[in-house]
Amino acid sequence: MPLPDSAELVALLPHRPPFLFIDAVDAFQSGSSITARYRVTGDENFLSGHFPGNPVFPGVIQLEAMAQAGAIAVLADQRYGGKLPLFGGVEKVRWRRIVRPGEELVMTVELERLSARGGWGGGTATVDGAVACQARLFFALADASPDR
Repeated sequence: MPLPDSAELVALLPHRPPFLFIDAVDAFQSGSSITARYRVTGDENFLSGHFPGNPVFPGVIQLEAMAQAGAIAVLADQRYGGKLPLFGGVEKVRWRRIVRPGEELVMTVELERLSARGGWGGGTATVDGAVACQARLFFALADASPDR
């Protein structure tokens, strides 16, 4: 099956700028796995304070980028359309290198368990093939209706 249009996949996310950390999807299997990327432009407003004169892309935002990538793989599965993926927790987080403006973060997420209520998966974020961050990501699936 051909890869759906990358922009269509990214549009599945409820996130929008300035809190969208996926530029494109490179590989994808609905409900199973995804590889996506985000270029750190240096224009992200939080970089001016993290750290002045020495900007570093925050580790917690690297986790968020991995979670957003995983959310695309979940939301592309017809069984979970109309759901709102929420962070449920993280385990075994390790940061292995600094990520700076101008670098491209490549996130790979393999979903290990998926149900109507949530699931988990393993995520890795790399820059030029070097691991920047690894974690086990837990998520919950809520009703996406703003009335609830």
